Amino acid sequence: MQKIKTALLSYGMSGKVFHAPFLDLHSGFEITGAWERSKRLIQSDFPEVKSYATLEALLQDDCDLVIVNTPVGTHFEYAKQVLLAGKHAIVEKAFTTTVSEAQELDALAKEKGLQLAVFQNRRWDSDFKTVQKILQDKILGDIVEAEIHFDRYNPNLSPKVHKETQNAGAGILKDLGPHIIDQALCLFGFPDAVNGDIRITRAHSLVDDWIDITLFYPDLRVRLKAGFFVREPHPSYTLHGKKGSFLKARGDVQEDELKLGKKPNTTDWGTEPEHLKGLLHTESNGTIIKEFIPTEQGNYYAFFEGVYQAILHGKKVPVSATEGVQVMQIIEAAIASHQQQQRINL
Repeated sequence: MQKIKTALLSYGMSGKVFHAPFLDLHSGFEITGAWERSKRLIQSDFPEVKSYATLEALLQDDCDLVIVNTPVGTHFEYAKQVLLAGKHAIVEKAFTTTVSEAQELDALAKEKGLQLAVFQNRRWDSDFKTVQKILQDKILGDIVEAEIHFDRYNPNLSPKVHKETQNAGAGILKDLGPHIIDQALCLFGFPDAVNGDIRITRAHSLVDDWIDITLFYPDLRVRLKAGFFVREPHPSYTLHGKKGSFLKARGDVQEDELKLGKKPNTTDWGTEPEHLKGLLHTESNGTIIKEFIPTEQGNYYAFFEGVYQAILHGKKVPVSATEGVQVMQIIEAAIASHQQQQRINL
């Protein structure tokens, strides 16, 4: 199998947890190293790879693909340098800090004939894949309303300075927001209008930490919420259709298991506990059905397989830069809606 030589722009939590294990598992990728500014960590896990002192050294080396997994405020600058160096790129969420930056990267990648993907790994969460299947099976009838939550209980500020200081990439809207916005667009398409409510709820916080966004479609409303004061969580996914409803907790185990150092595989990885099955209450052929539905298997490996197929065989990237632009359009519309206290038409 032809190898795609891949470098990372950092080897902190995201590099160690979300990227390296799947690059190592996939026989089509070869990790060449990571840009490490102070700590030299990657060689403790992969002794044969390089620890680059500068971005320039990394870009001058023999690699085909670069993963931009640095703070959000740096994504545009670094991704642009990667593309100008003739390398394919994966950029973490939030893709950029503005729509114009996202559009410029999308155009540059197309001009250079390079693959540019946004790392929206939550499309391959077990819970979301189950929701997708429910919608694809059309067992709820026409959907009237939906809610997606990404709630936590954590009143403490993050120790990561870039997450808690006022900068273009900070705040929950550009941290957890891109996950649930991307999932909504993946399920329901691009909306006609957006309403956004953005708050600061934690003591001493300088950045937004609570969002409530409504997406308006002709016959559908989709509500997206995230916050840090939810000790008793709502269902993370709530779908109401003209025939029935589906409620599903956020149950994907991948992040927790990766943080524990567990290695992914392609067989039983991403299997949720049985007690987190979603509740289906609907009607079929005049019969009322109320039952718990088996959860689909999640696996972030599928994202990397998609990138491999895109780079070597010209297939569509699993999450395109154009889709990244759309997420940024929703984020900018939510900010404008909050500031103007009105619905923003798209």
